[in-house]
Amino acid sequence: MSKDPFGAGITGRPERLPSDPDLAAIFHSSPMPDLGPEPAAGARLLDRVRMGLVFTGVGLVTAVGIPLQWLAVKLALAPRRHIPKLYHRIVLKLIGVRVHVSGTPAPGRPLLLLSNHVSWLDISVVGSLFPLFFVAKSEVRRWPVIGLLAVLQRTVFVDRERRHATGTTAREIGQRLSLGDPVVLFAEGTSGDGNRVLPFRTALVGAAREAFTANGTTVVQPMSIAYVRLQGIPMGRSHRGIAAWVGDLDLAPHLFEAVRQGAIDVQVTFGEPRLLEADADRKSVTRDCEAEVRRLTETALMGAPVAPRPPPP
Repeated sequence: MSKDPFGAGITGRPERLPSDPDLAAIFHSSPMPDLGPEPAAGARLLDRVRMGLVFTGVGLVTAVGIPLQWLAVKLALAPRRHIPKLYHRIVLKLIGVRVHVSGTPAPGRPLLLLSNHVSWLDISVVGSLFPLFFVAKSEVRRWPVIGLLAVLQRTVFVDRERRHATGTTAREIGQRLSLGDPVVLFAEGTSGDGNRVLPFRTALVGAAREAFTANGTTVVQPMSIAYVRLQGIPMGRSHRGIAAWVGDLDLAPHLFEAVRQGAIDVQVTFGEPRLLEADADRKSVTRDCEAEVRRLTETALMGAPVAPRPPPP
């Protein structure tokens, strides 16, 4: 099972990513892809110095941001919506991740963003764009530091072991949608390898129905995340593992390697929004969004200009 804290589905456990021979060589024989000969001792020293500075900077920003956000959430202050966005932007700057955006989020509310999921970096990448909510598995709430950050992000937690809690979770997501901020659902239910998009889970879209009572319709918009370049060079299939956190990879080694490499470019593309009405077929809407996310992701990975396709009538 994926160890990804934000790869939460509404029902069931996430499936292990299907593999083929070359992916198996990358993700199972070695925790990280081979990037060539070992750097010289001087380069390794500079790497350690840089990583130390990065982690020190992230630690300082976290130490300042957590109490500020806790106070803002506790007192229901307006900055509680914007502090996480600022935090994620600073963290990405420190690590060296550059975010490129095509398209815009739909202005209509409530807004449900259905996205593919590649890495723990996705949280900061998407969180840096505008105020929003995430969905995460319930265990995350108990994790040191990450759990606290998730709570302060106003995350919706999903208990995947209790299927009867699906309705409660759906109502909570519906309430968040009604407040005006978008909810981001990583609709695959797990993290992928960054080279392909896994099937979307239709149960996630059902959560949007709870907003119908007050709003009549919900806007559903596909969103693609694609890690495209490493140190200014097209990343390629074999090196996507620098960013992708998949399968049973431990977080710490992956995090250290991503920070050591730095200079990662990620493309976020917003597709065409759909109106999900009370009598709409959620399975059909989910399949349409999945197909568009897959097309947008493949286009971004090939380096071609992204032209969002109009939704079906």
